[in-house]
Amino acid sequence: MMENPLIQIVKDKCTTCYACVRACPVRAIQLKVNQELPIVINERCIGCGSCVDVCASKAVVYLDSKEETKALIRSGNKVAAICGPSISGEFDDITDYRKFVQMIRALGFDFVNEVSFGVDLIAHEFATIVENFKGKYSITANCPPLVYFIEKYNPELIHNLSPILNPMSATAKVVRKAYGPDTKVVYIGPCIGAKIEAKRFDDDARVDSVLTYVELRELFAEFNINESTLEFSDFDRPFGYKGSLYPVSEGLLEAGEIENNLLQGKVITTEGKQNMLQAVKQFNEEIEFIKRHFNIFYCEGCIMGPGTSKGGKKYIRRTLVTDYANKRLQDFDLKCWEKSFEEYSKLDFSRSFVADDQRLPEPSEEQVQEVLKVINKELSSDSGCESCGYTSCYDLAKAVAQGIAKPDMCISYSLKNKQEYIKALKSSNENLAKTQEALRQSEKKARLEQQKAKEASETISAMMQKLNAGVVIVDENLKIIESNKSFINILGEDAREIDEIIPGLVSADLKTLLPVPFYKMFSFVLTNDEDILNRDVHYGGEGLLNASIFTIRKNKIVGAIVRDLYSPEVRPEEVINRVTDVIDENLRLVQQIGFLLGEGASKTEKMLNSIIESYKTKKK
Repeated sequence: MMENPLIQIVKDKCTTCYACVRACPVRAIQLKVNQELPIVINERCIGCGSCVDVCASKAVVYLDSKEETKALIRSGNKVAAICGPSISGEFDDITDYRKFVQMIRALGFDFVNEVSFGVDLIAHEFATIVENFKGKYSITANCPPLVYFIEKYNPELIHNLSPILNPMSATAKVVRKAYGPDTKVVYIGPCIGAKIEAKRFDDDARVDSVLTYVELRELFAEFNINESTLEFSDFDRPFGYKGSLYPVSEGLLEAGEIENNLLQGKVITTEGKQNMLQAVKQFNEEIEFIKRHFNIFYCEGCIMGPGTSKGGKKYIRRTLVTDYANKRLQDFDLKCWEKSFEEYSKLDFSRSFVADDQRLPEPSEEQVQEVLKVINKELSSDSGCESCGYTSCYDLAKAVAQGIAKPDMCISYSLKNKQEYIKALKSSNENLAKTQEALRQSEKKARLEQQKAKEASETISAMMQKLNAGVVIVDENLKIIESNKSFINILGEDAREIDEIIPGLVSADLKTLLPVPFYKMFSFVLTNDEDILNRDVHYGGEGLLNASIFTIRKNKIVGAIVRDLYSPEVRPEEVINRVTDVIDENLRLVQQIGFLLGEGASKTEKMLNSIIESYKTKKK
């Protein structure tokens, strides 16, 4: 397998639009609650490249193989470039394919061969399976993302994958038979997943490096190679025959001379992400009714692979492929091809597959329903807008419960929260305006009292902000009444951004800021009037907090003091002692606040007195 990950997300470029998360068909890009950026789980990845295609900021990138290829060319070994048939659809800017072949040679390759000959070989191998049907229907194994999708998410279908090498690996065998077993092989093609597939074999089917067409163009630009300065050069033998039609999905059947009509055809061909997912599902569930072999591709034909240039038009590329094939076949030496086919078809093109089940454990129905409540989708199960990337709200809720998604991926939930924040901000501004007007009306009568209250309030807020521990006070609806900077910093970047709009997170919904187990502790204290003291809480996957949650007004207001046990000032071996010291220190500070306020303190004083009483209870 690969030493370096196939797909990575560049943090500095990521705009957290979640497009990659929504596009991934197997949820290999994880996004947890309170997790700032998506993370690629490479063992779940099938190499389809959908995430790369949808990333507008170009933050999602695939493994660059240019340096690896240049090192092979400089190694002193013979190096062969094997070109995928879809190359004719990619390089529409090259006037003659023979110039294109010479451009590849100019990079330093000793040989340049067509993978279309490998297609001819494996297509006839598949035709043999179709013709010698023995009761088991097969799925072609030419598309790497399809193969990995079955191995990881439908391992029960492994024995239905046709046990034949893909055209890339088959051509590698041909090249080594022709030029020697030590020949290095570089595949040039449209598929990102081929970079994984290339490393699966360590015999003569191995491929030493894989360049996408985009990477090949970059190499041409780096070495200033263009067709205007070069002469013609043809591919090295053996030439491909109808395998040049392979980029068009039905081309495999053409190359293998397999019947391909609706009445007599024994093979169903389909292409595209959703069609692939549905095809595998229906093959798994209904093959005894369908009674056909399946020829499946993840992309809209190899002409539209993620390693091709952006902006390519499918049917323009399809036309380029068929025109190229027609031109080559006009004066094609069929006898020479038949001789080569007979020679190389004696090679062993068999292969096997390995189950690598990456399916996640199913969450309980209770967990799913809890998430549905959070996103206000209690009645949704079999429907949804699908803008989150899941086919239903229920599927999204299940993914959240499994820890690979978060509620914010629901557009309606996210918009509703933003609207609530806006309403809360407007309401706060309106209330402030009313309060200011009332103050102006009563200023002459209560100026001294107002001044004292203002000073007391500022003193309380200032002292509260001095606390190293996070402090938060919420009402019966889990809306924040007040919080300090330490609490906001514990929550992370999302909370800090909200704090810039709504200082102190006033009126923010605690349920949108904390994971389900954490905010449910607040609900428990509100409902049961039973304090939770000195409770350790795992937060954000790797964080550990110590929380004390207590009643301020029965069933109305609760407060909490939260301490980050992994903060720099707290050493792991001293966590218990430090928590005790911090509680005592905070208690002394709160008592000082009570002393400053005196008997005529405001509602905020009463809240802090309740905090003091809770700490006294814990010390007893």
